[in-house]
Amino acid sequence: MLTQPHSFKNRRTAILFALAGILIPGLHKFYLGQRGWGIAYLLLSATPMMFISRTASVLEGIWFLVQGQAAFDAAFNGAPPIRNQPAALRIDPAQVGAIADALRQLDRLRQEGLISEYEFEQKRRRLLDQIE
Repeated sequence: MLTQPHSFKNRRTAILFALAGILIPGLHKFYLGQRGWGIAYLLLSATPMMFISRTASVLEGIWFLVQGQAAFDAAFNGAPPIRNQPAALRIDPAQVGAIADALRQLDRLRQEGLISEYEFEQKRRRLLDQIE
């Protein structure tokens, strides 16, 4: 069996392809190297049950958006799982309260219009990714 060399998969591109699944379901599966699933999505889109493949594509796009870069890289770019981070990058469970306080402060900044929704979401994800 021939294997293709592994290439870096861009999370944003995968999200865009998945959301484009409203029109052509399964593009993100081909991009991520999951040809079998891509073909299944395309075949399903040619049936009266086409809403299933279109809905699944959009839901996966939302999932890629929510899961964060580290989880995406672990799943599709061969990065080590998040659980295997060096000890210096892990947060002690006792420090979760400090992260919760930081999240509340971020939310206040967002509500006051000092940071955009996009900035809030990026910083929120970084903080949450620190919790093991």
